[in-house]
Amino acid sequence: MENRKILIVGAGFSGAVIGRLLAEDGFDVHIIDERSHTAGNCYSERDKETGVMVHTYGPHIFHTDNEEVWNFLNQHAEMMPYVNRVKTTVNGQVFSLPINLHTINQFFHKTFSPDEAKEFIKTKGDNSIAEPRSFEEQALKFVGKELYEAFFKGYTLKQWGLHPSELPASILKRLPVRFNYDDNYFSHKFQGMPKDGYTVIIDSIMDHKNIKVSLNTKFDKTDHGKYRHIFYSGPLDAYFDYQHGRLAYRTLDFEKFTYQGDYQGTAVMNYGEESVPYTRITEHKYFAPWESHEGSVMYKEFSRLCTEKDLPYYPIRLVGEMTQLEQYVELAEQESNVTFVGRLGTYRYLDMDVTIAEALKTARVFLENTRDDKKMPAFTVTMK
Repeated sequence: MENRKILIVGAGFSGAVIGRLLAEDGFDVHIIDERSHTAGNCYSERDKETGVMVHTYGPHIFHTDNEEVWNFLNQHAEMMPYVNRVKTTVNGQVFSLPINLHTINQFFHKTFSPDEAKEFIKTKGDNSIAEPRSFEEQALKFVGKELYEAFFKGYTLKQWGLHPSELPASILKRLPVRFNYDDNYFSHKFQGMPKDGYTVIIDSIMDHKNIKVSLNTKFDKTDHGKYRHIFYSGPLDAYFDYQHGRLAYRTLDFEKFTYQGDYQGTAVMNYGEESVPYTRITEHKYFAPWESHEGSVMYKEFSRLCTEKDLPYYPIRLVGEMTQLEQYVELAEQESNVTFVGRLGTYRYLDMDVTIAEALKTARVFLENTRDDKKMPAFTVTMK
């Protein structure tokens, strides 16, 4: 009799989406998670004191140009219109991000038109840098010393724990300047926030007769033989018991506090100066502007290097780590009937829409390979 049992490690977006497609195709899917709740780092719940919907592991704002992903999400949630407008406090003033025409005029005490601002910023850029090799050189070349030091240097030091001169230029891929007054942080076609939070989305995706969910359950590799295939969204290095050492992650600490009234008037306030230990303060009732709350819940957010006891948030992926990553990729490719997925399983920073898109692709590759009797790869994405 054909084995139709599938094990999925992790009850976040990756595991839920893969599990749903496979369950709809008749597979017997078991999703496990060692946490006491579903939804992974997207987990959201109402604060008991204020009633505010809180993004427990930091804010998640959905934005995408992928219509298929957007339509899939809307099958499992009521998405409300939401525009992310980020502010930053620097030198005793509040500015809009990303850097736009208002930011430039306010910062330099000017009243430039778009074309005038473009020419002015050109004069500020360091033209002696031909090919930027670092984050710092990339910023200096395109926006100049003043804007770099005000909006990038301190924030980057705190967020990454490294000087911008040590980080690759690729981190600052696109010129972070708009020469108009558009302060929408994202430029994607579809942007929104789930009316009832993210947890209900994940639970809805996993709500299928062929899916069983077990929380507070650790993955045991000795169970491998029970399943036709395993989809693993935990840390790649953890799967192999860190035999090549730990891959480097940043983690986040949150200092939660409440306030009766309106604390900062916006969802996200960055703090770019090195003298301020936290990177930003988020006010969570502003992530649901269709609701009304007298009380408010805020998080001060601190970034630091992840230790073995911490929850990994995003990979550092420095050049020096690539050899170590390649060693783990080689080990993964030697495994049979295991596919590594998601942010932790592929050691890549992924937005939610990319996570969903890759999970849809992975499930379809598996179903196609099953029909054609082909071996499922360890990764369905490029790992470089």
